[in-house]
Amino acid sequence: MDTKHLTVDGYVDALPTPGPRGTTDFELIVRPTDAETVSPDAPDTVVVCSTGDPRITELLLNGIQLGDLVRVAGILVQPDDAATPARLTVDALEILAAAPIPVPGELVFDRYGAYVVIFNADRDSVPVFLASGEWVGEAASAEAIGPLIDAYENGGPR
Repeated sequence: MDTKHLTVDGYVDALPTPGPRGTTDFELIVRPTDAETVSPDAPDTVVVCSTGDPRITELLLNGIQLGDLVRVAGILVQPDDAATPARLTVDALEILAAAPIPVPGELVFDRYGAYVVIFNADRDSVPVFLASGEWVGEAASAEAIGPLIDAYENGGPR
């Protein structure tokens, strides 16, 4: 497995989604760095990113929209198997420019006090985080959010 530290500027291509063990996943579209000299047909690169940093997760859940230009830094891991995509584990994120026009997405973020939930029209389950980015759990449906929060507050499964 090959790793290296990388800083890259890119546009948010997919809204952040919860991953395993409190991580958050998102994708960036990265233009070639020498866009002025590269052919206009040169492909953009999709960079698959994840983070477990609660501060970055909070920013991703509360301050990012599709099309925002961001700078991320972290460790790029290229697996030995060339068919497996590289993944950038982000340890720093900076918003460079907001998207010119907010893009409505299929996801709806809502807050219940200190909790953030993500409704997705294509799924019944509802991911639940603390506003700080800490993973709470996934409710089986919208009706199960309350019991999940109650269990979390009473030291239940996490």
